[in-house]
Amino acid sequence: MSTRAYAVRVAEDAADLEACFAVRKEVFVGEQGVPEDLEYDEFDAVAVHVLAVREDGTPLGTGRLLHGAVAAAKVDGDLSVGSLGRLAVTREARGLGVGVALVRAIEDAARARGLAAVDLHAQTHALGFYERLGYEAYGPEYPEAGIPHQAMRRAL
Repeated sequence: MSTRAYAVRVAEDAADLEACFAVRKEVFVGEQGVPEDLEYDEFDAVAVHVLAVREDGTPLGTGRLLHGAVAAAKVDGDLSVGSLGRLAVTREARGLGVGVALVRAIEDAARARGLAAVDLHAQTHALGFYERLGYEAYGPEYPEAGIPHQAMRRAL
């Protein structure tokens, strides 16, 4: 699969959302052992979801942006900061730039909503990936769903 064999878009309908959730189930629940009841939450209904799909429609990756009041609780009450989360790329698509494309699409969605920065909670093994994209770690490491995480932020 060439790096140009996929597209990234904001999820637009129920089928897109189903595809996003299927990727998350495969990666977080299947591969990482995150309990399903922790993976899906009330924020899914109000988030902006992005989806990477292969030309044949196969979902390759997803992520979501929380903004406004629902994000403020995660970013110390700052309404100008969005929260990037649930970034997942299927095993077959890793190394193709899908993760970078998803992060950039989420940042574009944040800019379109007038946000000044994006925060995220990175699994510690992924810190280098986000650092290469301009994110800076802050605060202490902490566990989330039993996996070590680190808060990070990037100004837009």
